[in-house]
Amino acid sequence: MTDIVVDTHLGWRDVAAVAEGARLRLSEAAKQRINNARAVVEAIVDRGMRAYGVNTGVGALCDVVVDRPLQRQLSHNILMSHATGIGAPLGAVETRAIMATAIGNYALGHSGVRLEVVEALAELLNADVTPLVPAKGSVGYLSHMAHIALVLIGAGRARVEEKIVAGAEALAAAGLVPLELGAKEGLSLVNGIPCASGLASLALKRAERALDWADAIAALTIEALMGNPAAFDAAALSLRASPSLQAVGAGLRDRLAGSGIIAAGAGRKTQDALSLRAVPHVHGAARDAFAAAADVVSRELSSVSDNPAIVGTPEAPGVHSEAHAVGAAMGLALDQLAVAVAEVAAMAERRLDRLVNPLVSGLPAFLAADSGVNSGFMIAQYAAVSLVNENRRLSLPASLDGGITSALQEDHLSHATPASLKALTVIENAEAVLGIELLAAAQAHEFRREGRAAGTDRLYRQLRTVVPSYADDRPLADDMALAADLIRATAPA
Repeated sequence: MTDIVVDTHLGWRDVAAVAEGARLRLSEAAKQRINNARAVVEAIVDRGMRAYGVNTGVGALCDVVVDRPLQRQLSHNILMSHATGIGAPLGAVETRAIMATAIGNYALGHSGVRLEVVEALAELLNADVTPLVPAKGSVGYLSHMAHIALVLIGAGRARVEEKIVAGAEALAAAGLVPLELGAKEGLSLVNGIPCASGLASLALKRAERALDWADAIAALTIEALMGNPAAFDAAALSLRASPSLQAVGAGLRDRLAGSGIIAAGAGRKTQDALSLRAVPHVHGAARDAFAAAADVVSRELSSVSDNPAIVGTPEAPGVHSEAHAVGAAMGLALDQLAVAVAEVAAMAERRLDRLVNPLVSGLPAFLAADSGVNSGFMIAQYAAVSLVNENRRLSLPASLDGGITSALQEDHLSHATPASLKALTVIENAEAVLGIELLAAAQAHEFRREGRAAGTDRLYRQLRTVVPSYADDRPLADDMALAADLIRATAPA
C-alpha cells in the first residue's frame, strides 16, 4: 500500500486509507509549518502573553492564569482529567482514522505542538500500535483524543499485536519513549474535531460502497420480480432535473440490459410498486446527501480546528481565541448522511418483503422450495425490519442534542462526534439489510428459468462464490454475515 503523505492537508479518502492500514508521513513543508507554529508558542510563553490553554486554565477556568513553571504540568493534567471515555473501545480502524486526522490538523501549522509530538503519533500508526479509546462519553471532541494522547506520555493502554498493554510498553513496541509535554500541547492533543472528521471519513468510505451495492442489488431484485423497466427510461428520467437520479437510472438500465426475465414479464404490469419504481429517486437523493456530506468533510479536513489558533511569527506572535473546535457543520452533515443511508436501507427492506411474499412475488412463499417444511427467508426479513427500525431511531439528529457543560462556558454543543459514530452504526445496519436483500434476490433467481442480464448475472455469481443457494440446511445468520462482509469489503461486480 502506498504511503499517504501529509503535505497541505489530508482528504477523506486519505484518512480512510490510513485507517485501513496505509502508512502516514509528513512532508518537509508540513514539518516546517509545525516547527514555525511551535516557535510562536515559545515566543508567547517568553513574553507572558495571555493565551487560552497556554498559560491559562481551560473551559470555565480560562481566566485563571497559570505561571510558567506549571505550564508543563497543565498540559499533563489536561490529559489525565479529560480521559473520561466510557464503555467498549473503538475498533482499530476507527482509532487510526482519528489519529490520522489529528496529524493532518497539526500539519496545517496553527496548533503549536512540537514536531516530535506529531511524529510520535505517526510512528504509532506506522507501527500498528493502537491506543485503546472508549467509544462513549464525548459530547464533542475531548475524551477520545485524551485517551490517544495518554499513550504518548506512557500512560493509558494500547493494542499491540492483538494484545492489550500499558502505554509505556506500547511506546516501546514502536521504538519510542514517553514524551514530556510542553505549554499548550496538552490542550492541542485533546482539542479540535479530529474525532468527528476522522470517523466521518470512514462513514463516507463505507456509505459510498453501500450506495453502489444498493443500486446493483435493486437491479437484481427488480429482475427477479419481473419488474417493468419503463420507469427507468432515459427520456422519462430526464424530465427530473437531478443528475444523481439520472445516473442511478442509467446504472439500472445497464444492469438490466438484455434480460430474458424482464422480457418474459413484459406487458404484465403497468407500473411497479414504489420500492422498485422509485429506486432512481430515492437512491439518487441519497447520493446527493452523500455528496453534500463529502463536501463538508473535505472542507473541515482542510480547516484549522484548534482553539486557540497560533498565528504570526516569533517576532510578532499572535493567538486567536475562537470556536473552531465546534463541529456544527460536521454534525449536521453526518446527521443528513445517516438519514439518507437509513432511507436506502428501509427501501431495501420493502423490496425484500416483496421477494418473500408470495402474494406479490409470483415466487414460492419465503423463497423456500418446500414451503411449510422449510421457512426460507421468512425470519431473515424480520431481522431486516429490526435493523431498519433501529436506524429510524438512530436517525434522530445528534446535532440537536442539548447539554450545558463547564459551568456555562460550554453552553452550546454540536455533538459532531456522536453524529459520526451514529452514522457509522446506521451504515453498518444498512450493509446488513442490503446483504439480506442480496441473498433473497439471488435465491429468487433460483426459481427463474429465463436468462439473467449480464449485469445482474455478474452480481449473482459474485455472491455465489461465497454463499451457495439456501435450503434450510444451515443457520441463515452465517450467510447473512457473509453477505454483509462482501458488501463491506468489495465493490459490486
